[in-house]
This record gives sequence, C-alpha cells and structure tokens, in this order.
Amino acid sequence: MKDPVLIVGLGGAGCKLAINIKENLGYDCLLISHDARDLNHDASKILINTSPILNPSAYLIRGVSFGARDSIEERIRGYSTIMVVANLAGKSGAALAPVVSKISKEAGKSTLSFGIMPFKFEKDRIFFSGVSLKRLKTNSDCTVIIDNDALLESNPDLTPDACNKITNSALLHVISTLKNSSLPLETSILSTSKDISDVETSLRDSIKMLYEDAAPNNIKSALMYVVGGNKVPVGVLNSMVNTISGIFGDDSTRVSMSVTAGENSKVVLLTSIEGETRFDKYDPLGFIPKDNVLDWDEPDASVKIDLNLDQIE
Repeated sequence: MKDPVLIVGLGGAGCKLAINIKENLGYDCLLISHDARDLNHDASKILINTSPILNPSAYLIRGVSFGARDSIEERIRGYSTIMVVANLAGKSGAALAPVVSKISKEAGKSTLSFGIMPFKFEKDRIFFSGVSLKRLKTNSDCTVIIDNDALLESNPDLTPDACNKITNSALLHVISTLKNSSLPLETSILSTSKDISDVETSLRDSIKMLYEDAAPNNIKSALMYVVGGNKVPVGVLNSMVNTISGIFGDDSTRVSMSVTAGENSKVVLLTSIEGETRFDKYDPLGFIPKDNVLDWDEPDASVKIDLNLDQIE
C-alpha cells in the first residue's frame, strides 16, 4: 500500500462498506452505482445513469459505465493505491468491478480488490459473479475474496443478513491492518466465525469456512488475526499458531494481535491461494486461458443505443 489511498465502493453493498471504511480509517472514498439511493451520502460519487430503463441488466449497466470512464480516471488520478470494494452478487458490483479495476490498472495504480461472492441459492448470479471475479483478479495486484456462502454453510443457523454483518466486520478489520502486514500472493480468501468466547473454536470454524472454498494443498500462507487477543493466554495463541502451521505448512503463518471492545473474541484468517478455488467453477468456460479467448480485452456489455425506428405491424 502507498499513500494516498482511495476506496472505491461499487453498488449498494460496496458503497456501504466504502463509507464504513472512510468513517473508521479516514481514507477518501468514491461511490459508483446505477442506483441513486446507493449514493445518498456526502462523498465523491458517480451515477451510472441507465434511465429510462427501470430494471437494467448487469450488461447494460456495464455498457453505460464506459461513458463514465473519463470521470473515473479524473477521480482516481491523485491517488497511489486504489481499493475496489464490490459485492459480486449484486448487479452494479459485478458489472462495474472489471471496468473500474481495469481503469485503475491502466492508470498505473496499485490496485487492491475485495470481492464478495453470492450465496449458492442465488443461482442466477453465480455465473456472472464468476466471470467478473476472473477479470477483477486479472486487473488487480491482489484480490481478497469474501464468501458469505461458506460462512452460511458452516453456520446454517445464521441468516443472510447476519452473514453479511460478520464478514463485513472481518473485512473492515483486515483493511485496517493492511499497512502493517503484507499479502504475498495475488489471490487471498478471507474466512472468519461468529463472535464466541472460545478462540480455539473460532479458529476451527474459520478453517471450516476456508475449506469450503479451497483445498488445503492450495493454501500457501496464512495471516491469523485474533480479535480481542489481549484477553487470550499466550499458551493458547502459541497452540493456535502450531495448529495452523501443522495444517498449512511450517513457518507459513503470522499472528497479528488486535484489541476490540466487548467480551467476545474471534479469529479472522486471511489465506493466500495458489491453484483452483470453487469460484473457478462458477464459469463453465473459465478453464480456457485468456490468450485463447478472442473477446477478452473488453468485458461483455450491452450498449444503450437510441434508434428512431417505426413500429412495423
């Protein structure tokens, strides 16, 4: 990370997270969405105007966003690091993430991206989110993937809203510590647990969530954040590090201590991945290298063109 830093929130969830990051960490933020309600905040914003279409497709949102390219380039010009935060389960987030990350990359910025993946019951969104994630990873120096569905599978008693709240909190905690840590590989997965008093149980739940997304042999390193770690005995912390090292490989884990308010503690794992994750299967043609794809340069989009054509009966 290099100062100054700009947080770019895309779509409803992305805009809310960007505002939270701005309020907690003081970074500047830029909000981009096709829905004016997502931009109802005192911050720099860009509206992707799809009017008069009431329910635009993700492809149309992406096509219209090309017209805002100059505005986006102007807003990011004075920053060294661009953090793109997008909910890839939403239409705006999935549509805009490849476009904004590509603009940042072409401008020579350090680009960090955070992509939130859909629940598995959102079947109509899985394919588009997988394609968007692939392009987001290509355009970013580092991509952190947050999979709410894996947390829900590990904790079936949680509601979708509770899953969003837990993972958003973990994401905010990780971003707040990025200046003091490093992400060695291009792709990382964020996993966490519910707020519980037993950190060893929290670690187990975090590992279980991680296993939903990637095979153990694809995990090359892990950063373990112990939230509320000042209340945890040193012996327990040492045991947790040994447990992680034994699973993922020796000397691959660093522990970052963090103090939060409240009695509960939890573990947040940030693991770097090489190889396949389950998100690669979201796009059935994702195994084809981009060098062998004719239309890779520009993401699929639907361009709005007004033509004066008479109605033929």
